[in-house]
Amino acid sequence: MELRDTPHRRYNPLTREWVLVSPHRTERPWQGKVHEAPREVQPAYDPNCYLCPGNARAAGVRNPSYNTTLVFDNDFPALLPSVPDTHLDLDGLIVAHPEQGICRVVCFDPRHDLTIASMNLQQIRRVVDVWIQQYNELGSIPWINHVQIFENRGSMMGASNSHPHCQIWANANLPNLPFREQESMEQYAKTQGTCMLCEYLKLEQNAKERIVCENEAFVALVPFWAVWPFEILVMSTRHLGAMDELAEKERDALSDILKQITSGYDKLFDVSFPYSMGFHQRPTDKKEHPEWHLHAHYYPPLLRSATVQKFMVGYEMLGTPQRDITPEIAAGRLRATTKSSAGQQQVKTESVLR
Repeated sequence: MELRDTPHRRYNPLTREWVLVSPHRTERPWQGKVHEAPREVQPAYDPNCYLCPGNARAAGVRNPSYNTTLVFDNDFPALLPSVPDTHLDLDGLIVAHPEQGICRVVCFDPRHDLTIASMNLQQIRRVVDVWIQQYNELGSIPWINHVQIFENRGSMMGASNSHPHCQIWANANLPNLPFREQESMEQYAKTQGTCMLCEYLKLEQNAKERIVCENEAFVALVPFWAVWPFEILVMSTRHLGAMDELAEKERDALSDILKQITSGYDKLFDVSFPYSMGFHQRPTDKKEHPEWHLHAHYYPPLLRSATVQKFMVGYEMLGTPQRDITPEIAAGRLRATTKSSAGQQQVKTESVLR
């Protein structure tokens, strides 16, 4: 079937949903930069930033003078560890259950002007180690069944502070998307006797059409079912369920692939590229989950330039998500940006993977 010029649906086996692809809507799916947004120069230290070392946060707590990473409980958390045991169920139509949780903030570095793209591999590795430590610590709490690590980058994605940081929300219950992925991967393992993402990765490695960048332990690609224009799926090449299973070299490799992705994003439109990203990994419900495969999702909103965004509106909100730029074209554009700096990163990548 010829997909390059024909409207068609693509199936997402992780969520069991469809996306409408309409490549015929423009003769040239990519028409270059439409607008350019000026780069905002950030200071290394901002006295008004509530995440910089030594500064007071909104709740009045003062940060320590940290020199690597900083983790603290969110001053205004969306979830609370202690909530009343109240339930509401009116004929199965008006239903509410209490939800416990813990929300934390992780500052990547004391410098206010850094991003994952501009940090060196050693700095990123420290962040990876903190993520693993937090996954283990929060996941060991008896009532915590899911640990969600995520980063909102840029005001366009709702980030209220440009200081390099991410959030961790630990829930008593699996959130919607990990729950769907859980069911899909579990069903696939039962019927096929193997891991869904391991098999999908084999197909992508054979095709090589949608792979953006890779190293010995991780592959970053635009998934066949991508919704967002430059969406990326990151998968470990070895079958493992969560970050805590990563060997030392694999932690280095994860640091490397994160830098390659974010650096490539920044070069795409010559801006500090906005995105929401997060890791999906094995639930922490103290059960065996051999069906789980560690992966991360990057969802960037930029469509054609630094100021032209993709929104979910109209048909997409009422029917099915839709895209014009195909995953194959998006992958080619992203691959070109990562290749442009491949020579500079090759020596570093090889050294950390030895």
